[in-house]
Amino acid sequence: RKEYVDLYVNYVFNESIRKPFEDFMQGFLRGCPARKWKMFLPVELQTVLQGHTKFDWHLLEKNVMYGQYKKLDRTIRNFWTVFHKLPEEKKKKFLAFLSGSDRIPGYGLEHFKFWIVDPQEENPDQVFPSASTCRRILFLPR
Repeated sequence: RKEYVDLYVNYVFNESIRKPFEDFMQGFLRGCPARKWKMFLPVELQTVLQGHTKFDWHLLEKNVMYGQYKKLDRTIRNFWTVFHKLPEEKKKKFLAFLSGSDRIPGYGLEHFKFWIVDPQEENPDQVFPSASTCRRILFLPR
C-alpha cells in the first residue's frame, strides 16, 4: 500500500504536471533568465515578483507630493482623515485605483511616491476623483 500511495502522490504532484510546467518554465526563463534570479533568496524573489503586502499608510502619506495643493489645505486634510479611517481592504483598493496594483513594488514603500493634483475644474462638485495609474497621479477636485 505504501508503494502505491508513493507512486500515486508522485504521479499527481510531479508526473502529471511535468509537461505544462516545463512549457511554463521555458517561457518564464526566456523573459527572465535563471542566472539573474539566482542572486535572490526565495522570500526576496517573491517580494520582487509580487511586491510588498504590508503597509505603513502614514509613510505613504508622508511621501505624497502635491500639485496646486499644499499639505495643509482643507481638501488634503479631509482626504487623509477619511483615508486613515478606511478599513485595510478599502485602502488597498485605493492603492489599486491609484497605481494599478494593490501592492507596493519590491523597492519598498519608502520609495513609493505619488501625486495628489487639483484638476482645477470650473465646477469641482460635478467631477469625480480620477487617477493616472502610469504616472501615479490622483486628480482630486476641491
